[in-house]
Amino acid sequence: MVQTAEELLKLQPVVMKQLQTIFDKKRLGHAYIFEGGKGSGTEAIMHFFVQLMFCEEPRKNVPCETCRNCQRIKSGNHPNFHQIYPDGQFIKVAAIEALLHEMNKTGLEAGRKVYVVHEADRLNPQSANKLLKFLEEPEGIVTAIFITDNINAMLSTIRSRCQHIKFQGISKDTMIKELVAEGITLSMAATVSMVTSDLEEAFSLSKDDEFAQARKTVLKLVEATFTNVHESMLSVHEDWLPLFKEKEQMELALDLLLFAFRDIVAIKANPEAVCTYPDWLSYWKKVALQTTYARLSTQLQAILQARQQLQRNMNRTLMMEQLMLNLQEGKSFV
Repeated sequence: MVQTAEELLKLQPVVMKQLQTIFDKKRLGHAYIFEGGKGSGTEAIMHFFVQLMFCEEPRKNVPCETCRNCQRIKSGNHPNFHQIYPDGQFIKVAAIEALLHEMNKTGLEAGRKVYVVHEADRLNPQSANKLLKFLEEPEGIVTAIFITDNINAMLSTIRSRCQHIKFQGISKDTMIKELVAEGITLSMAATVSMVTSDLEEAFSLSKDDEFAQARKTVLKLVEATFTNVHESMLSVHEDWLPLFKEKEQMELALDLLLFAFRDIVAIKANPEAVCTYPDWLSYWKKVALQTTYARLSTQLQAILQARQQLQRNMNRTLMMEQLMLNLQEGKSFV
């Protein structure tokens, strides 16, 4: 999903203004750490910043998009721009050696050289030390960008030599607005915003038939739970267990179930509360009037403990049957 400068500014206003000011004041440093979680825009803003550094005709601290350098950066063909990625668990020494070989080639164009280290927290001590000397004493005008979701997992020798650029996580409200603007229903947008903080992943989930079916199955079970134990057991065996066969699927389903009961608690406290399932608001209000905070609290605990039982590889059929009894009776696991 290609993002414009305006979209990136909305996503990360502080970071974008910080980088644009650095460029405008001609204070480009030799090394940066971009720290941000999945969906925070680290990759997109890195490309924006690199393109801005190479652009031949930047306008108001935004790359022109049309000059030869902009086109080469976008296509990944600029000889002065290099990226390295982990190979397996770590970024290996061989990858750093290959990078340094490319950066020191005499055939490179004059001017700035930029290299990006993706998942920089995977630099092991050997590869980090190999890079360290070049980081401290680069040949010519060189800018390094290290991308990570956890700066504290990076080696201190690298951290201490870089300027830290901290990215903020995308807010739930922003994600919902972005998804709705792309044609996703408010109800689905509200649900997926609870499952992931990554806008692209949220958009993908919103269009995924399997996720839609999972959502429908979970809500059907909630309704059965507030009917009687026979209906809830029937729903577990006919709908739930056949659909959620893998452990990861069961984890997601239990999370979705937990969000539903949290909705009921929220609506009981405030009828105007924002819900994970806004399309079920009228039903939540009805249920909230018929139950107590004490019972809802016990039901939430039962779901949380079922999730713990899942991690301990408890038999899933037995686990769900026991959960249904606990949700009906208001009892938690012993």
